[in-house]
Amino acid sequence: MVDTPGHSRPDTQSQAASVALAEAVLRGERRALARAITLVESTREDHQDEARALLAALAPRAGGAIRIGLSGTPGVGKSTFIEALGMLLVEAGHKVAVLAVDPSSARSGGSILGDKTRMERLSRHPSAFIRPSPSRSTLGGVARRTREAILVAEAAGFDVVIVETVGVGQSETMVAGMTDHFVLLMAPAGGDELQGVKRGIMEIADLILVNKADGELKPVAEATRADYSGALRLFRKRPGDPEGYPAALCVSAVSGAGLAEAWERIAALDAARRESGWREENRQRQRSERLRAELEEGFLARLHALPAFRAELEALEAGVAAGEVLPEAAAADLLDRFGPR
Repeated sequence: MVDTPGHSRPDTQSQAASVALAEAVLRGERRALARAITLVESTREDHQDEARALLAALAPRAGGAIRIGLSGTPGVGKSTFIEALGMLLVEAGHKVAVLAVDPSSARSGGSILGDKTRMERLSRHPSAFIRPSPSRSTLGGVARRTREAILVAEAAGFDVVIVETVGVGQSETMVAGMTDHFVLLMAPAGGDELQGVKRGIMEIADLILVNKADGELKPVAEATRADYSGALRLFRKRPGDPEGYPAALCVSAVSGAGLAEAWERIAALDAARRESGWREENRQRQRSERLRAELEEGFLARLHALPAFRAELEALEAGVAAGEVLPEAAAADLLDRFGPR
């Protein structure tokens, strides 16, 4: 690790602690896994140094899981669905980690929905791990360090990692930048619901699952599935994907109907993408994009740490707010003064 201004090298004691924590994670110790994710999520500078050492130790054992992003409209039953699918998988011998990103409280920054309490059966299973994390207003409905949390879970031996995101919105397509496959969970509805789904979400969906396909809602769910199937045919198939993708299916998290087929479709797609080399190429792109994002975040953080920059920013913000200076001109002025030459 190269020392740079504002970045300190972890001391020997911290390095030893990171190594010990990494060894515990690799042994599959659940408390160590929770501590490791807490460490990588921390914004403290000393914790970030330790987290980098931890991730470096875990990286060789990460990368083997199927990474699934899951989103859906509020009230569609995401937690119920994840618990039902998770139980199906753990009973089949899989180890399932769920990274459930809750909306953040504007006051405390903490999670406010408590996904873990809504997946009680799955959370008690020894082959499952559920980690609710606050989004802390991060765009994309994912916590800032969700990518790193995925690596930690994989190193701990989990072979299926599900990232549940907050709601459905255009910015939430970011979850596709850290997973292998994207699943959109929808409720039975009429044509108006289809019109309300953003095209960006539809374009990245590998599977659309219409939930609550049971009882009186079953015919409505099937009609909704047919509508989505028709809409998906308008999108271009991804190069290398097998025939039949993207697809729309009916499922019921309550009765379990369709869950096995949904998993079979995900597993078949994963196998095809691994065989074609697409999955590894996609992960390489994701790592490159993460590098650029880290650089942007890092440069911005260092700028804000400069007292002179903060003072100039506050002065310019006052002028922009009053309409005396255009935002573009103010930004260009700051970049001229503090940007790299």
